[in-house]
Amino acid sequence: MVAVDLAALLVVVVSARLEPVTSASWLWFGMLAVGSVVHLEAARGIERVREIAAEGSPYAHMQSTWFFAGILLLPPPLLAALIAVSFAHEWYVVYRGRAIAFRKVFSASTVVLGCAAAAAVFSAFSFGHPPETAVLNSPRGLLGLVGAGFLYWLVNYALVVGAIAATSPDKPARAALGNPSDQLIIAGSMGLGSAVAFVVVHVPWSAPVLLVTVLAVHLGLLLPQLRVASQTDSKTGLVDPTWWETIAARELDRARRLHSTVAVLMLDLDHFKHVNDRYGHLAGDRVLREISTAIRQSVRGYDLVGRWGGEEFAVLMPGLSAEDTEAAAERIRAHIASLSVTTRDRTNTEVHITGLTVSIGAGRYPEHATELSPLLLITDDALLRAKEQGRNRIVTANPALPLQRQQSALPSSQPLPGQPPV
Repeated sequence: MVAVDLAALLVVVVSARLEPVTSASWLWFGMLAVGSVVHLEAARGIERVREIAAEGSPYAHMQSTWFFAGILLLPPPLLAALIAVSFAHEWYVVYRGRAIAFRKVFSASTVVLGCAAAAAVFSAFSFGHPPETAVLNSPRGLLGLVGAGFLYWLVNYALVVGAIAATSPDKPARAALGNPSDQLIIAGSMGLGSAVAFVVVHVPWSAPVLLVTVLAVHLGLLLPQLRVASQTDSKTGLVDPTWWETIAARELDRARRLHSTVAVLMLDLDHFKHVNDRYGHLAGDRVLREISTAIRQSVRGYDLVGRWGGEEFAVLMPGLSAEDTEAAAERIRAHIASLSVTTRDRTNTEVHITGLTVSIGAGRYPEHATELSPLLLITDDALLRAKEQGRNRIVTANPALPLQRQQSALPSSQPLPGQPPV
């Protein structure tokens, strides 16, 4: 990985002397940089979950649209700057510095080397910056675009797969290859990148239209994919327990590498059966949807909220301190307590359901447990204690109590009447 980083740095330093930076180049750089940042900001919620889900395999995203356009338009120094801006924004703003920095540097380096390979093909085919329309609009131009795109993909993909395989010797080698269909995202991105380069040069005032097109394609293709993959609960729109646990396990793995924290909240609506019994199950479903919305509004956009079952919910919150965890739990509790849900009861009469409360158990990695199953166990025990202590409250996990409960639940060693002592 260090060798790849050094090779990328060497390519940038050497190629910086090959071509002057013009005022037009600066203009194109600014347009591509803005497009890259706006694109990632608009799709960051989806992309963050996709990257976590792709842990241990290549992560394909559509930022290649802007990088491939940059190969066609920008001299090497500005192309390297565009890649740096995109990855720095992704690391610092989208992931709040929680992604491992050297992995982002390595990913950026593989993109630099992929761009250098593509630029070499363009140079061999006499593509300029920008390439002349007559050159592009010919069989030779098509061959150059295809060859450059293939090398851009191959260099980047091979280096990433090699790094994953080398650092995960305990996993099957084929796991490092990822999903073959994800490579279509890269292919489509390069096609859009070619269109972006043409629009930026010849019809720059139409660039915002193409940006909207890129976003629409991105969100339109990936959002349904994410929804299917995440196995959302149909009543609440939250993720189901299976997907929640999958993401939680990966967040704990990430927290181990970052020496960070992961907070877990387990929530149970108090006396929810009374709502169903009094107003009917349709009204109860309406309440569950409002509760789900309240929970999501009370946490950060990249925290993961799942329906655990019935009227129980789970919230995964990476990177929170003990104080922030308690503050987030209190926001949820207060928000739910303030709800007034307008719905119709079983007689089709409009009713306003108020007085809803929730009991919350809170646990944190690594303070309370270092594995997911024990963390869920002690957090669930904290939830049980919140219910026992009067409900509508927050109780923090205590690692010693679940063991005490288990021991108290063991069969007594005292003999039953008429039996000899054991």
